[in-house]
Amino acid sequence: MTVPEPGTTAVPPPGCPAHAAGGAPPATAHGGTVPGGLPVGVPLTPLYGSAVADDPHGLYARLRAQYGPVAPIELEPGVESWLVLGYPELLELTRNEALFSKDSRRWRVPAEGRLAADSRLQPMTSWRPTLLNLDGAEHQRLRAAVADTLARVDHRQLRETTEAAADALIDSWGPDGTADLVAQYARRLPLLVFTQLLGLPDEAGAHLIRLISHIADSGPESVRANQEFQTLLVDLVRRRRTAPGADLTSWLLAHPAALTDEEAVHHLVVLMIAGNETTICWTGNTLRLLLTDRRFRATLTGGRLTVADALEEVLWRDPPTQNFPGRWATSDTVLGGQFIARGDMLVLGLAAANADPAAQGPGALGHASIGHASIGGNRAHLAWGAGTHVCPAQHPARIIVETAVETLLHRLPDLQLAVPPHELAWRPSPWSRALISLPVLYSAFTPPRPPAPERPFAWTPPQIPQTPGASSGAEESSPSPSTSSDATSTGRTPGSGEPGRRSWWNSLAGWWSGR
Repeated sequence: MTVPEPGTTAVPPPGCPAHAAGGAPPATAHGGTVPGGLPVGVPLTPLYGSAVADDPHGLYARLRAQYGPVAPIELEPGVESWLVLGYPELLELTRNEALFSKDSRRWRVPAEGRLAADSRLQPMTSWRPTLLNLDGAEHQRLRAAVADTLARVDHRQLRETTEAAADALIDSWGPDGTADLVAQYARRLPLLVFTQLLGLPDEAGAHLIRLISHIADSGPESVRANQEFQTLLVDLVRRRRTAPGADLTSWLLAHPAALTDEEAVHHLVVLMIAGNETTICWTGNTLRLLLTDRRFRATLTGGRLTVADALEEVLWRDPPTQNFPGRWATSDTVLGGQFIARGDMLVLGLAAANADPAAQGPGALGHASIGHASIGGNRAHLAWGAGTHVCPAQHPARIIVETAVETLLHRLPDLQLAVPPHELAWRPSPWSRALISLPVLYSAFTPPRPPAPERPFAWTPPQIPQTPGASSGAEESSPSPSTSSDATSTGRTPGSGEPGRRSWWNSLAGWWSGR
């Protein structure tokens, strides 16, 4: 990448397709004028609608062939951006905080009055005081609080909580041998787990699930539901200030970073909304792969391809977040051969970068061959992002999804797809890679595994190891491979063996299934 000398203005490269002849400000396809470097006289490729849902990999390949590793796109009519498709370019984008900031207040589109107040981009691009929107020392402070808090989650208990919730959902489906694994399983399971992780009272679980459903649907109740959701979390934070427990909320408030109540609420929203959506998509996409790919269907009971292999393949091919906004240029620069103007927005093309021939070799990820032996065990994908803002919740998410998938396969060993694979439809989201539904058939239930033996109630959360000279919120390191919980877990948290827990799961799962 070329960086302009201090005090100078970047000059577009000769012949750059993103600039008009003579250096005049380029006009958009909608008749406006854009002060940055975007193509002139041709419509921008939309990153929304059916194209990104039906064949995203084909879309990314066409953009790469036409523009190279950084392509101009349209996020909604009249709103331009750049999509970073190249693997090395995405790494540079995420690691160069000085040139590419996470602070969306630098975006020139809303500064120029070109982003509507009701734009669907607002929820994903509006600035908030969270680790997602800050750079430098302030980001590291908040990052350390979230990462250290998540590191205190007991892995064995998380598996047991997820398995109990999964069993309760499966038990609630009824005797007809049909289910929608998105609507009745993947979309409901994470919220059942998160209510326990956050320390919400049992009676608030069903209400919280209802509120988040309204928010995700963006329907007429979404504004009211969002306000009520915030109120619920504000109340939770206040209660945990005075009466802490063994839960994420209490640990976040007790962290040495000394988060304010407002900061704590914002980060609980991040954990609930972002964590929930990612877990839903990863679970659904993995189940789809297992049900449609003969490499897995033929070998799951004794071959070399496992659920863990399927989880990893999904992160390469159909990651839960296929694109993510974003970064904002702090000055004029050049990336991937394209002139980027100060204030331009750049979208992280995570799925496209995973398929970059420059990183994988021609054809390695372009077709159904993805996931063969060359990828086994390879976690160099960018599904979690990269650089200082790489996702801090990778390990808990992996435990939840892996347990959800394995429990379902154990309980319904003859599970099969109820429709031809080509009839499965994807949500038309530029950000999430998510199925609309996943209908299945099965003939009989397998009884749940017997409960694990009880352990003593007393439990001391593990101390976060500190490496001399290293930040407690270090983000460049990858999570360890999926490991046996016996090797990584500590005892139960207080109260995890209380009688009646299963009955509450069944009650909540029954409500969530309409019973």
